[in-house]
Amino acid sequence: MTETSSPRNFAITGVAGYIAPRHLKAIHDSGHRLVAATDPHDAVGLLDRFAFDVRFFTEFERFDRHLEKLRRGPEESRIHYLTICSPNYLHDSHIRLALRVGAHAICEKPLVINPWNLDALEELEHESGNRVFTILQLRVHPQLIALRERLQAEGGRRHQVRLTYITARGGWYHVSWKGRPDRSGGIVTNIGIHFFDLLTWLFGPVEQSAVHLRDDQRAGGTLVLARADVQWFLSTEAADLPFAPEPGSKTTFRSITVDGQEVEFSDGFTDLHTRVYEETLAGRGFGIADARPSVELTAQIRQAAVQPPGADAHPKVITHV
Repeated sequence: MTETSSPRNFAITGVAGYIAPRHLKAIHDSGHRLVAATDPHDAVGLLDRFAFDVRFFTEFERFDRHLEKLRRGPEESRIHYLTICSPNYLHDSHIRLALRVGAHAICEKPLVINPWNLDALEELEHESGNRVFTILQLRVHPQLIALRERLQAEGGRRHQVRLTYITARGGWYHVSWKGRPDRSGGIVTNIGIHFFDLLTWLFGPVEQSAVHLRDDQRAGGTLVLARADVQWFLSTEAADLPFAPEPGSKTTFRSITVDGQEVEFSDGFTDLHTRVYEETLAGRGFGIADARPSVELTAQIRQAAVQPPGADAHPKVITHV
């Protein structure tokens, strides 16, 4: 795949979902055009912010048929990229659709829930000649790139790392597909996968993993990575926040410390999806091999037996601000 300056045609699945606006903005801001979209829900007036000629379908089968029709038409009308923002359990199927209609896939996290699906997608990539990309936006965050460069310059020194991510969710969360582990992968995959990718990107592959807490709203444990010992804690429970949340106010707390020093990366999130799109369109996107370590790790954590933590490895690592 080589860099191209001509506008590319995009289609998108899950366009009514939470994350879709970031993708729509990225497509628009990187100079490309959206021509088709689908979602079973029809509250998609945001499409008008970007274009007035997008074909929209509430029935996936009609969307599939439309993309196939475009594939058989002139080159200037066919889909070059299919952006996938649908629920996690549909990612594998929608990636396959992209490859079947001759398009590259750009898929939100997680690329898939179960790692064995990656093997089949690699085979389909080879057969189709098209690529499967994912969104690992923390890898393009300027402060995190600088941190990685500093860590690499230090050589193989081991580090002590604590990760806490609490993002409060109301009762709706557990009624939606996000609260169903078979559809989302549960809190470890749906909420945590970006951070597990970040940890292995910064500190190397997993050597050991232990799970000390895992239920519908919380998970915690320890990791031994090639260059770090990690304690991690994830939660969607508002009571775990180190401050009192109120509707409409801040409801997320994120902390990563390395050797006791806070890693500051609160700013700079606005255009990360656009940066990932620019890298992808330039031939430097994140593919299956990049996504595999975090997909494998989260699957392992979901399946692992829960072990009581040691005195120095309590899962609820919360740094108050």
